[in-house]
Amino acid sequence: MKQPVGRRRSHGTPLFRFSSFYTRLRFILILLAFVALLPPLFFHFKLRRLHQTKLRKCGWLNNPPLVCAHGGDSTNAFPNTMSAYSIALHSQVDCIEIDVSRSSDGVLFALHDRDLQRISGNSTSKVGHFRSNELKELDVYHQSGNSKIPTIEDALKLISASVRQVILDAKVGPPSYEKGLANDILSTVEKMQCKNCLIWAKSDSLVRDIIKLSSDVAVRR
Repeated sequence: MKQPVGRRRSHGTPLFRFSSFYTRLRFILILLAFVALLPPLFFHFKLRRLHQTKLRKCGWLNNPPLVCAHGGDSTNAFPNTMSAYSIALHSQVDCIEIDVSRSSDGVLFALHDRDLQRISGNSTSKVGHFRSNELKELDVYHQSGNSKIPTIEDALKLISASVRQVILDAKVGPPSYEKGLANDILSTVEKMQCKNCLIWAKSDSLVRDIIKLSSDVAVRR
């Protein structure tokens, strides 16, 4: 006698359903993990961008520019006098610029023709028209403190050990102009052992002479 034919029970269906459920669950978990990571990633790149912007705009705060007093504190004292240098040092400046001019007898003074003209009242005065003893006798009127015009040696003796940089702004003038000027300046720098001296000159020939005579001293044009 034949057994009645009926629908066979599939033993694979529950396993298939379980596998499908597990796949969906895994997908959901991965999706949730990805969504959970989005805020940290967003803020990470946001902060990174802000940091880069800060470095670009405010990086100078970590490496600030060199603050250089031109002729010392020329607001509260006459430029290139010992008083001007002393006031600038008291203000803790990083750098002091000194004008370098040569007298007719070859002595280097911290003086600019323009300032000499103010002192002498003569609009045509040049440092090179005066001998060193004449320049030393000049005094800045209505100026308290040490208002004498210093030599470069005197200025460096006061300044060089107290600032990061000393800029010697070499002025070319009569009677010798560039002739021997590079050697005179370098000799003074070496004598005063000014390791932080930088020589600045507008004259190309003077710059070439300085470079030719010394590779140890920085020079700029």
